[in-house]
Amino acid sequence: MPDRSAAEPGFVGNEAARAAFADAVNGQALHHGWLIAGPEGLGKASFARFAALRLLASASGPEPFDMPWHRLMADKTTRMFAAAAHPDYLELARLPGSVAPDKTSYSALNRIVAPDRMRFLRATFPEFSPPDEIEAKDEAVRRGISVHQARALIHATGAKPALSSRRVVVVDSADDLERSAANALLKILEEPPAGTIFLLVSHSPGRLLPTIRSRCRLLRFEPLSDAQITAILRAELPDASAAEIDALKRAGEGSPGRALRFAGLDLAALETELAALAESGDPSNVVRARLAKLLGTKAAQARYEAFLDRAPSFIAERARSLRGTALREALDAYEAAVALAGSAVGLSLDSGATVFEMSGLVARLAPRN
Repeated sequence: MPDRSAAEPGFVGNEAARAAFADAVNGQALHHGWLIAGPEGLGKASFARFAALRLLASASGPEPFDMPWHRLMADKTTRMFAAAAHPDYLELARLPGSVAPDKTSYSALNRIVAPDRMRFLRATFPEFSPPDEIEAKDEAVRRGISVHQARALIHATGAKPALSSRRVVVVDSADDLERSAANALLKILEEPPAGTIFLLVSHSPGRLLPTIRSRCRLLRFEPLSDAQITAILRAELPDASAAEIDALKRAGEGSPGRALRFAGLDLAALETELAALAESGDPSNVVRARLAKLLGTKAAQARYEAFLDRAPSFIAERARSLRGTALREALDAYEAAVALAGSAVGLSLDSGATVFEMSGLVARLAPRN
């Protein structure tokens, strides 16, 4: 019996969501729009691309959507998909910074491979490589998906699919759509071209246009269990210590992608310092000063950003066990920490001073005699 969740090698968790999508594909009528929603770092975009590959392969041959992985890898569709050359696969994502959004034409839409997609292709299909004419850009990306890209998509979907009766469009992520681009996408979701399936990835579906949400069927991805996160971290980081794995697990908050972003930054040491602040209050400012010196240099930028990312969630974790006045103070500290973390990098605040201030917010968690 085929695996109803269409599990790919290395894909962990959310079996129910993946099985629900496979059941829908194998049913009588597949909805044209899907909103794949959940916290960032759960593999939603990877699932969308795997689903797109399976949809295209099953539409052009005799194999079912949930065909075994080895048969999918042998399918001619996979070669085209892995080489970023399948004419019936389109992806909307933030463009590399060197690409002008207004230059994104119908013919260029699939010729530019965004960094996240390229990393996916390299990791999943190492034996294949995009042809020389593919502009693979592994660099900083623009802030949003432009209306020019959305209009190019509308143009591209105006023609019939080339190789079968099906075309798949992945939007990674719908949260990045500029307002005008979202409105343009809404029009095509309201009147979808025949045979076109839209897979929209979203980390914050509540921020999307309500009309976009109403045009899509929701497929929710949930955070992974501690055991699943730990297994992934041990597989990805075989040389990491048990303390580091535990620190990464807590920081990931059920998201392996989030946890792995902290890898190599000695998060366990930062966790120890945060715990010292929360337990003692650091009345002499020794811990604050030490952290400010440690993370305030240009060479420590990555750890500095990890500290800013981790500190608010650390406060939130500690707040769950508090009550009364202590809880209210912890929540106030959390709100202040979120605001500080959100503005520090964008406003280029002094890193040492920012770490000192953030440490003071964590120190508010300390019990008072």
